[in-house]
Amino acid sequence: MSRILDIFTKDALEAARANNTYRSMRLMETPESSRVKIRMPNGASQEQILLASNSYLDLANIDELKQAMAQAVLEWGTGSGGARLTTGNKTPHQELEEFIAKFKGEESAITFNTGYMANVGTISALCGKNDFIFSDELNHASIIDGIRLSRAKCFVYKHNDMADLERAISAAKAEFSTREMPTENAAINATAKQDARPFRGLIVTDAVFSMDGDLANLPELLRIAREQGVMLMIDEAHATGVLGKTGRGLAEHYGCAHADVTVGTLSKAVAAEGGFVAGPKQLTEFLKNKSRSFIFTTAMAPAVAAAACNNLRYIEAHPERVQNLRDNVKFFCDALRREGVNVDLSPSAIVPIVIGDEAKAMQVSAKLQEQGILIPAIRYPTVAKGQARLRASLMATHTHEQLQIAATTIAQIIKSTN
Repeated sequence: MSRILDIFTKDALEAARANNTYRSMRLMETPESSRVKIRMPNGASQEQILLASNSYLDLANIDELKQAMAQAVLEWGTGSGGARLTTGNKTPHQELEEFIAKFKGEESAITFNTGYMANVGTISALCGKNDFIFSDELNHASIIDGIRLSRAKCFVYKHNDMADLERAISAAKAEFSTREMPTENAAINATAKQDARPFRGLIVTDAVFSMDGDLANLPELLRIAREQGVMLMIDEAHATGVLGKTGRGLAEHYGCAHADVTVGTLSKAVAAEGGFVAGPKQLTEFLKNKSRSFIFTTAMAPAVAAAACNNLRYIEAHPERVQNLRDNVKFFCDALRREGVNVDLSPSAIVPIVIGDEAKAMQVSAKLQEQGILIPAIRYPTVAKGQARLRASLMATHTHEQLQIAATTIAQIIKSTN
């Protein structure tokens, strides 16, 4: 290691340790499910109630779905061999996209290797340096990075504050109206302004905010987008398979129209890998031609695409799984409140238990792990300083007994550390 690299990395790691923001990985020794075994610091394996998974419907370890993926590997091999636009496009990719479009109630869909790549590639393709983006202040990092890559002017509006969003759009339009065209001749400049393309804006928001578990106000966002003449994009990473009676997402939850652009992931409730964009056929054709994270990457393995499609079919055939998840969330929130822990009833599968202090949050999480309950502490920069929390995320297969044990233990440990 060079001396410069050594100094640079050492300083950053020491600062993280001093600020209680240093991160390390824990080793899980069993498949993802509501109970798992993890490697403890002393080297021993310990069984834990897992309250930290994004596999909300607990599909990753269902025998019939595992067998279907194994068969897909035998049929399609272990890799795709190329980008989708060269040799990588296989039958499972097309079948998956057709089913996503059907499941989401859209005309068309396109898949990416990850949800992160879907956000980054879509935002940077739709917007450029002359455009305006309006982003909720609690949006995921992949949205933020997509905005940066687009080079568009970004206005960050207060979380779920529709009045502040409208203020931001008005400010952007005012700025746009005063922009000068690149010419010194006033008469030519006036004509050029008239001929220039119109104001273009994009509202972008998470559907479910991953650290608080609350929802975007889709009906109001649709109203504002239509009245202001801008596009609306939502990221349903934590909504697909979770929200709505059958898990189809935010529009089903509210019973309203869809956003112009719906992004999602296949790695959370769907329990596979990949991301997607669903919407009009013209949108997906545009992304095939303009999205760099789609064009310049090898396609996901066909067997993974087949697995994602099988898992989505399973969700469609088992809407009771979605209802079980909702029932568990209500039971857990009620149990926490009975134990004296201040939480709201979550509309999603995410239940934040705010601790505040980063060191205390880490201490509570460590003590819970000792007691057989795995809930990581979420700290800055993932959340604001002083807003460290336990981020509980539930599965459809947790038992009420497990959730009651967890609620009682959480309350006892929080009280003991005050």
